[in-house]
Amino acid sequence: MPDSRILNVSRDLVLSRRASQIQRLTSLLGRSFLFMVTSVSVLAVLFIIIFITRDAFPFFQIRGFREFFTSTHWFPSGNPPEFGALSIITGSALVAMGAAIVAVPLGVLAAVCLSDVLPFSLRQVAKPIIEILAAIPSVAYGFFALVIFAPALQEHGGIILTVCLWMLALPAALLAATVISDLVVAGIPTSRRPAMRGICWLTLVGGALFALVQGSGHLLDLTISSGTNALNVSIILGIMALPTVVSVSEDALQAVGRDLREGSYALGATRAETLVKTIIPAAASGIAAASILGIMRAVGETMVVWMASGNAAQIPTPWYNLLQPVRTLTATIAGDMGEADHVLGSARYHVLFAMALSLLLFSFGSNFVSEHIGRKFRSRQAGG
Repeated sequence: MPDSRILNVSRDLVLSRRASQIQRLTSLLGRSFLFMVTSVSVLAVLFIIIFITRDAFPFFQIRGFREFFTSTHWFPSGNPPEFGALSIITGSALVAMGAAIVAVPLGVLAAVCLSDVLPFSLRQVAKPIIEILAAIPSVAYGFFALVIFAPALQEHGGIILTVCLWMLALPAALLAATVISDLVVAGIPTSRRPAMRGICWLTLVGGALFALVQGSGHLLDLTISSGTNALNVSIILGIMALPTVVSVSEDALQAVGRDLREGSYALGATRAETLVKTIIPAAASGIAAASILGIMRAVGETMVVWMASGNAAQIPTPWYNLLQPVRTLTATIAGDMGEADHVLGSARYHVLFAMALSLLLFSFGSNFVSEHIGRKFRSRQAGG
């Protein structure tokens, strides 16, 4: 006969019909609650898209697409008014490009150092300091750019740019020379590697120093007419985007795992070869996503560009000249919304929503590109 203790345990494990119904009901309520919480964010985004699109299309019905995307004449209060946004779109693109030039290389290099170069104790100190930059209000950045950085850039722009060039380019040149020299001597016999590595490193560093000296001579003679320009905003926005690029890139590098690193070292690769040929390619999708998020952070910023870009609706001459004032989409929306005639059918009111729709489409396009790059690299790794 079966043991009575086993029968009692089996009886305790079998749920009664009432307990089973309560369990199913509780599970259904939990799933429904989580679905509702998730749906709130989706519905919020959907309502934002509908609201912006609904108020943007009347402008295109009134004025058409050609003037908005091809004209550089922005005179919304003129008689007759003109709504050419090409110069404003160009200003946004120029500022985003400048911010990306500042944030992406520095952010990726900082992420590589945090992930694979610095010891753990220094990493625990350095990363929180970088992330503190994200906690500073944007208006504080804008106030610094307008009151402190703009006058300094106008009066001592050549010296400031020269110092920035040496501070940024010299460490990058030394790091690049170290990595390139390690890669060059990889196929040379071990006994000759140290001497060849030293010769290669000195040659590369010497060439970089010569280029820096030549560039410094040109920068010292530079005259900046106004400190409120695209360069001012690009540098500040690059600093603001740094925490995003560093955090996401460092997480992507950490997600690669120790097995790839140890396997590369076991095959005789140096640290530089492991970083360049193994770690960074494996984390390329995350780094690309970090770069795109950093650019989106710069494009969507309002206060800094409103306060320190100069707000001149013009295309610089030449178009890549960061030393001239520009105007961006976000600054135009923030500055003109209070002056726009909030009456249905007013082109000056609806053109601001057309600008917001352009920003929204850019954000969706950037997200799509980021997801596409991520899927491409993941499929390549799975196939390899």
